Amino acid sequence: MSIADNLKQYKSEVESDGVKLIAVSKTQTNEAILEAYNAGQRIFGENQVQELVDKQSQLPQDIEWHMIGHLQSNKVKYIAPFISLIHGVDSLKLLQEINKQAAKNKRVIDCLLQVYIAEEETKFGLGHDELIELLRSAEYAELKNIRITGLMAIATNTKNEKQIATEFNELKVFFDGIKASFFRKDDAFKEMSTGMSADYKIAIEEGSTMVRIGSGIFGKRIIKHFKADISAN
Repeated sequence: MSIADNLKQYKSEVESDGVKLIAVSKTQTNEAILEAYNAGQRIFGENQVQELVDKQSQLPQDIEWHMIGHLQSNKVKYIAPFISLIHGVDSLKLLQEINKQAAKNKRVIDCLLQVYIAEEETKFGLGHDELIELLRSAEYAELKNIRITGLMAIATNTKNEKQIATEFNELKVFFDGIKASFFRKDDAFKEMSTGMSADYKIAIEEGSTMVRIGSGIFGKRIIKHFKADISAN
Protein backbone atom coordinates (compact mmCIF):
# COMPACT_ATOMS: atom_id res chain seq x y z
CA MET A 1 0.00 0.00 0.00
CA SER A 2 1.10 3.57 -0.66
CA ILE A 3 1.65 6.21 2.01
CA ALA A 4 -1.61 7.82 0.92
CA ASP A 5 -3.47 4.52 1.30
CA ASN A 6 -1.95 3.85 4.71
CA LEU A 7 -2.82 7.35 5.83
CA LYS A 8 -6.40 7.02 4.67
CA GLN A 9 -6.78 3.83 6.70
CA TYR A 10 -5.41 5.36 9.90
CA LYS A 11 -7.42 8.56 9.48
CA SER A 12 -10.63 6.56 9.15
CA GLU A 13 -9.82 4.69 12.37
CA VAL A 14 -8.53 7.59 14.41
CA GLU A 15 -10.25 10.79 13.35
CA SER A 16 -13.74 9.26 13.47
CA ASP A 17 -13.25 9.25 17.26
CA GLY A 18 -12.23 12.91 17.26
CA VAL A 19 -8.58 11.98 17.87
CA LYS A 20 -5.74 13.86 16.17
CA LEU A 21 -3.37 11.78 14.04
CA ILE A 22 0.27 12.82 14.26
CA ALA A 23 2.29 11.36 11.38
CA VAL A 24 5.71 10.58 12.86
CA SER A 25 8.03 11.55 10.04
CA LYS A 26 11.41 11.10 11.74
CA THR A 27 14.00 9.66 9.32
CA GLN A 28 11.56 9.95 6.41
CA THR A 29 12.43 11.86 3.24
CA ASN A 30 10.82 15.13 2.26
CA GLU A 31 9.26 13.30 -0.69
CA ALA A 32 7.55 10.83 1.64
CA ILE A 33 6.28 13.65 3.84
CA LEU A 34 4.97 15.49 0.78
CA GLU A 35 3.07 12.37 -0.27
CA ALA A 36 1.34 12.35 3.11
CA TYR A 37 0.82 16.12 2.90
CA ASN A 38 -0.78 15.82 -0.53
CA ALA A 39 -3.06 13.14 0.89
CA GLY A 40 -4.36 15.67 3.42
CA GLN A 41 -2.08 15.21 6.45
CA ARG A 42 -1.01 18.44 8.14
CA ILE A 43 0.37 17.39 11.55
CA PHE A 44 3.84 15.82 11.59
CA GLY A 45 6.01 14.79 14.53
CA GLU A 46 9.80 14.77 14.76
CA ASN A 47 12.11 13.77 17.59
CA GLN A 48 15.43 15.32 16.51
CA VAL A 49 15.84 19.09 16.45
CA GLN A 50 18.35 19.17 13.58
CA GLU A 51 16.13 17.04 11.37
CA LEU A 52 13.06 19.06 12.30
CA VAL A 53 14.67 22.41 11.46
CA ASP A 54 15.90 21.10 8.12
CA LYS A 55 12.50 19.77 7.09
CA GLN A 56 10.56 22.80 8.29
CA SER A 57 12.64 25.08 6.07
CA GLN A 58 12.03 22.97 2.97
CA LEU A 59 8.45 21.79 3.27
CA PRO A 60 5.07 23.63 3.05
CA GLN A 61 4.75 26.33 5.66
CA ASP A 62 1.23 25.36 6.74
CA ILE A 63 2.52 22.09 8.24
CA GLU A 64 1.92 21.89 11.99
CA TRP A 65 5.17 20.56 13.46
CA HIS A 66 5.19 18.73 16.79
CA MET A 67 8.36 17.98 18.76
CA ILE A 68 7.71 14.52 20.17
CA GLY A 69 11.19 13.48 21.32
CA HIS A 70 13.21 14.33 24.40
CA LEU A 71 14.16 18.00 24.06
CA GLN A 72 17.37 19.48 25.46
CA SER A 73 17.13 23.02 26.81
CA ASN A 74 19.99 24.25 24.62
CA LYS A 75 18.14 23.21 21.46
CA VAL A 76 14.85 25.03 22.16
CA LYS A 77 15.99 28.22 20.42
CA TYR A 78 16.16 26.48 17.05
CA ILE A 79 12.52 25.41 16.99
CA ALA A 80 10.95 28.27 18.98
CA PRO A 81 10.15 30.38 15.90
CA PHE A 82 7.79 27.81 14.38
CA ILE A 83 6.99 24.81 16.59
CA SER A 84 3.27 24.18 17.13
CA LEU A 85 3.43 21.82 20.11
CA ILE A 86 6.17 20.40 22.32
CA HIS A 87 5.07 17.04 23.72
CA GLY A 88 7.73 15.93 26.16
CA VAL A 89 8.25 18.72 28.69
CA ASP A 90 9.61 16.97 31.75
CA SER A 91 11.14 19.70 33.92
CA LEU A 92 10.64 23.26 35.11
CA LYS A 93 14.05 24.14 33.68
CA LEU A 94 12.95 23.11 30.19
CA LEU A 95 9.65 24.93 30.56
CA GLN A 96 11.51 28.10 31.58
CA GLU A 97 13.76 27.89 28.52
CA ILE A 98 10.80 27.38 26.21
CA ASN A 99 9.18 30.43 27.80
CA LYS A 100 12.37 32.46 27.31
CA GLN A 101 12.72 31.53 23.64
CA ALA A 102 9.01 32.00 22.99
CA ALA A 103 9.22 35.53 24.40
CA LYS A 104 12.16 36.29 22.12
CA ASN A 105 10.01 35.25 19.17
CA LYS A 106 6.95 37.08 20.50
CA ARG A 107 5.01 33.84 20.68
CA VAL A 108 3.16 31.66 23.16
CA ILE A 109 4.26 28.04 22.70
CA ASP A 110 1.91 25.20 23.53
CA CYS A 111 3.38 22.40 25.64
CA LEU A 112 2.39 19.05 27.08
CA LEU A 113 3.80 17.90 30.41
CA GLN A 114 5.24 14.41 30.13
CA VAL A 115 4.13 12.04 32.88
CA TYR A 116 6.11 8.95 33.83
CA ILE A 117 3.73 5.99 33.75
CA ALA A 118 5.84 3.07 32.49
CA GLU A 119 7.57 0.32 34.42
CA GLU A 120 10.83 1.12 32.66
CA GLU A 121 13.72 3.24 33.91
CA THR A 122 14.58 4.41 30.39
CA LYS A 123 11.43 6.49 29.97
CA PHE A 124 11.40 10.23 30.68
CA GLY A 125 8.69 12.07 32.55
CA LEU A 126 7.50 13.74 35.73
CA GLY A 127 6.13 11.77 38.62
CA HIS A 128 2.65 12.73 39.79
CA ASP A 129 3.94 14.61 42.83
CA GLU A 130 6.62 16.37 40.77
CA LEU A 131 4.08 17.57 38.23
CA ILE A 132 1.75 18.92 40.90
CA GLU A 133 4.68 20.65 42.63
CA LEU A 134 5.66 22.26 39.32
CA LEU A 135 2.16 23.61 38.71
CA ARG A 136 2.00 24.99 42.26
CA SER A 137 5.38 26.72 42.05
CA ALA A 138 5.89 30.47 41.92
CA GLU A 139 8.38 29.92 39.08
CA TYR A 140 5.69 28.34 36.90
CA ALA A 141 3.26 31.17 37.64
CA GLU A 142 5.75 33.63 36.16
CA LEU A 143 5.80 31.94 32.74
CA LYS A 144 3.65 33.97 30.36
CA ASN A 145 4.86 32.69 26.98
CA ILE A 146 3.99 29.02 27.37
CA ARG A 147 0.60 27.35 27.53
CA ILE A 148 0.08 23.91 29.02
CA THR A 149 -2.51 22.18 26.84
CA GLY A 150 -2.41 18.69 28.36
CA LEU A 151 -0.34 15.67 29.27
CA MET A 152 1.80 13.21 27.34
CA ALA A 153 2.99 9.74 28.30
CA ILE A 154 4.52 6.57 26.89
CA ALA A 155 3.35 3.20 28.18
CA THR A 156 5.58 0.28 29.07
CA ASN A 157 6.95 -1.55 26.03
CA THR A 158 5.11 -4.81 26.60
CA LYS A 159 2.68 -7.13 24.84
CA ASN A 160 0.53 -7.20 27.98
CA GLU A 161 -2.44 -5.16 26.78
CA LYS A 162 -4.04 -5.19 30.22
CA GLN A 163 -0.99 -3.48 31.71
CA ILE A 164 -0.93 -0.89 28.92
CA ALA A 165 -4.63 -0.17 29.40
CA THR A 166 -4.12 0.20 33.15
CA GLU A 167 -1.28 2.69 32.65
CA PHE A 168 -3.29 4.77 30.19
CA ASN A 169 -6.35 4.63 32.45
CA GLU A 170 -4.34 5.84 35.44
CA LEU A 171 -3.07 8.71 33.32
CA LYS A 172 -6.63 9.65 32.38
CA VAL A 173 -7.64 9.71 36.03
CA PHE A 174 -4.61 11.89 36.80
CA PHE A 175 -5.40 14.13 33.81
CA ASP A 176 -8.95 14.67 35.08
CA GLY A 177 -7.62 15.56 38.52
CA ILE A 178 -5.11 18.04 37.13
CA LYS A 179 -7.78 19.57 34.92
CA ALA A 180 -10.12 20.05 37.88
CA SER A 181 -7.42 21.41 40.19
CA PHE A 182 -5.39 23.67 37.92
CA PHE A 183 -7.12 24.17 34.56
CA ARG A 184 -10.83 24.05 35.35
CA LYS A 185 -11.53 27.30 33.48
CA ASP A 186 -8.92 26.74 30.77
CA ASP A 187 -10.45 25.23 27.63
CA ALA A 188 -7.00 24.81 26.09
CA PHE A 189 -6.08 22.09 28.58
CA LYS A 190 -7.71 19.17 26.77
CA GLU A 191 -5.01 16.98 25.19
CA MET A 192 -3.77 13.55 26.16
CA SER A 193 -0.96 12.47 23.84
CA THR A 194 -0.73 8.73 24.32
CA GLY A 195 -0.54 5.85 21.91
CA MET A 196 1.79 4.81 19.12
CA SER A 197 1.63 2.20 16.38
CA ALA A 198 1.54 -0.76 18.75
CA ASP A 199 -0.94 0.56 21.32
CA TYR A 200 -2.89 3.45 19.77
CA LYS A 201 -6.21 1.57 19.83
CA ILE A 202 -5.88 0.96 23.57
CA ALA A 203 -4.87 4.59 24.09
CA ILE A 204 -7.97 5.85 22.30
CA GLU A 205 -10.17 3.59 24.40
CA GLU A 206 -8.58 5.11 27.51
CA GLY A 207 -9.10 8.74 26.52
CA SER A 208 -6.22 9.71 24.23
CA THR A 209 -6.82 12.77 22.04
CA MET A 210 -3.60 12.43 20.02
CA VAL A 211 -1.85 9.33 18.66
CA ARG A 212 1.58 9.15 17.06
CA ILE A 213 1.90 6.80 14.07
CA GLY A 214 5.12 6.44 12.08
CA SER A 215 6.10 3.23 10.32
CA GLY A 216 2.47 2.23 9.84
CA ILE A 217 2.12 5.24 7.54
CA PHE A 218 5.57 5.64 6.01
CA GLY A 219 7.30 2.29 6.29
CA LYS A 220 10.90 2.15 7.54
CA ARG A 221 12.94 4.19 5.09
CA ILE A 222 16.01 5.65 6.76
CA ILE A 223 17.93 8.79 5.83
CA LYS A 224 21.20 9.54 7.57
CA HIS A 225 22.20 13.13 6.86
CA PHE A 226 20.50 16.49 7.26
CA LYS A 227 21.66 19.86 5.96
CA ALA A 228 20.92 21.92 9.05
CA ASP A 229 24.05 22.48 11.11
CA ILE A 230 23.06 22.79 14.75
CA SER A 231 25.78 22.59 17.33
CA ALA A 232 25.33 21.14 20.79
CA ASN A 233 25.84 24.52 22.36
